[in-house]
Amino acid sequence: MKRERYLNFALMALLLFVPLLAWLLDEPFLITLTTRAVIFAIAGVGLNLALGFGGLVSFGHAAFFGLGGYAMGILAHHAQTYTPLMEWPLVIEGTKSMLVVWPVAILTGALAALAIGALSLRTSGVYFIMITLAFGQMLFYFTISWSAYGGEDGLSIYVRNSFPGLNTMDPIQYFAICYGLLLLVLFGVSRVSGSAFGLMLRAAKQNEERVQAVGQTPYRLYLIAFTISGAITGLAGALFADLNRFVSPTMLSWQVSGEIMVFVILGGVGRVYGPVAGAALFILLEHTLGGLSEYWHVYLGAILLGVVLFARGGLYGLLAGREVAHD
Repeated sequence: MKRERYLNFALMALLLFVPLLAWLLDEPFLITLTTRAVIFAIAGVGLNLALGFGGLVSFGHAAFFGLGGYAMGILAHHAQTYTPLMEWPLVIEGTKSMLVVWPVAILTGALAALAIGALSLRTSGVYFIMITLAFGQMLFYFTISWSAYGGEDGLSIYVRNSFPGLNTMDPIQYFAICYGLLLLVLFGVSRVSGSAFGLMLRAAKQNEERVQAVGQTPYRLYLIAFTISGAITGLAGALFADLNRFVSPTMLSWQVSGEIMVFVILGGVGRVYGPVAGAALFILLEHTLGGLSEYWHVYLGAILLGVVLFARGGLYGLLAGREVAHD
C-alpha cells in the first residue's frame, strides 16, 4: 500500500511537471497533449468506478462522454448565436460559463446513466455488455441525424468557455482547471471506494448472494455506481469538447468506449489511480507510435494483449504489486 501511495504521488507530480516544463520552454503542444491525458484520465476514473469496483463491463460509456460534450456545445452554441435554448414554458438562454456548463454536463451524464443503467442492469454478463453498446449506438446515430446541432458535421465553438479569474484560451491555465478537476474526482472516488457503499459494491462484485444475505440489494448498488460513473464521464466529455472547441457524434462512438476501457485496463482495473496511469500511457503511445506508422493501433493492440496475458493488474500491478484482487 505504501508503494502504491508513492506511485500515486509520482504519477500526479509527473502530470504536473510535464506541462510546467513545456510552458517554460514555450511548447504549447505538449501542454495540450497533457491536458488531453488528464481529461481522458477523468473519463477512465469514471468508468473504473463501475468496471473496477462493480465489475460492470460497460461498452456504452462514450454515450455519457458525448452527451457531456453536447451539453457544453449546445449551451455555448446558443450563447454565441444569441438565441434562447428554450422559450416555453420558461426562457432558457445559452451560457459560456464553465460554472454552469459543468453541472449541466454532470447532470446530463448522470440522468442518461440512470436511465440506461436501470434497464441494462436487469441483465448481466455478455447481455449487459451488448445492451450498453446498443444504447450507445442509438445515441450515436441520433446525434448524426440531429441537424439542429450540426448532425454528422458536429458543432464548432469559436471561443472556449470562461472561468472566473482565468484566461481559458491560455493552454497552461486550461490545463490547471482540468488538473484541479482530476484531483477533485480522484478524491471523491477514493472516498466512495473506502466508504461502506464502496466496500459493499466490491462485495457484490465478488458474491451477490452473500450481499443479499446481509440485506443489501446488488441492483441498487450497481445502479448508484453506474450513475456516478456516468456523471464523471459526462464532466470529462464537457472538458474534452471545450479543449477542442468542437463536439461531434464521434465522441459517442463505440471506439471511444473501447479507448476509455483501454485506459482502465492499461493502468490497472480496480485501482483508483490506475486509469490516470493508463490514460497517460495511452496518449504517450498514441503520440510516439503514431509518429512511426499510421497503423499504430496494431502495436497498441499487441501491447494491450501483453498486458492482459502477462500483467493483469496493469501498470499499477507491475509497479505497486497486486494488493487488490482482480478478476
